[in-house]
Amino acid sequence: MKIEIDTHTHSIASLHAYSTIDELVSGAAKHGLKGFVLTEHGPALQGGLPHPYYFGNLGVLPHQIRGIKLFRGVELNIMDETGGLDLPVKYLKVLDFVMAGLHEACFAPASKTANTRAMLAAIENPFVDCISHPGNRVYPVDYEAVVKAAARLGKALEINNSSFKVRKGSAENCKTIARLAKDFGCLISCGSDAHYQDDVGRFDAALAVIAEAGIGGEQLINSTLEGFTEFYKHRMAERRRRG
Repeated sequence: MKIEIDTHTHSIASLHAYSTIDELVSGAAKHGLKGFVLTEHGPALQGGLPHPYYFGNLGVLPHQIRGIKLFRGVELNIMDETGGLDLPVKYLKVLDFVMAGLHEACFAPASKTANTRAMLAAIENPFVDCISHPGNRVYPVDYEAVVKAAARLGKALEINNSSFKVRKGSAENCKTIARLAKDFGCLISCGSDAHYQDDVGRFDAALAVIAEAGIGGEQLINSTLEGFTEFYKHRMAERRRRG
């Protein structure tokens, strides 16, 4: 199965990543992508990450660089069990793609009940389009409840390629999410979580799990440029309506 859009990438603006936007473009072209989403971390993650104004100024970026589509996004931090996020709504209304995820620096790993409550609250938030790396082993959750909620609301859950390398022990959780997604018709996003240009468009481990679960291109929001465009435009309209 081919993926045309990488929905999860980071540039040097995230400080713990190592490539410029132009270098990410080169990485996308190298791996035959038609585009990628720039998803810097939200400002609450420690380490001097982008100020909220950074996201408000993303409009200066062209929609296409050297033939590669550039989508403007964010990977927000889920801050608490109520699903609190670390970027004001006025910025989320104008972004193409809004992910939210649990990160240790912003939400300390807690009980399965607490983790599930936080993730479900983020899924219910009308300004969130996708949950990033929900299979992270340090955050056990009720996967069936999470998948059912995402399916009901038309949100996506990510199978994150980097989780198989940097979040050791997450593979079985990712497989569980993929199997449940197949059963309940939940949308899936396949993201590289690239922090370096050569990793843009690397999906081998994630795609193997997706294929094993029997998930086809119709469930993958980023398998084609056209499919991703339809998804993000629908979600953007919903975010603006709610805002």
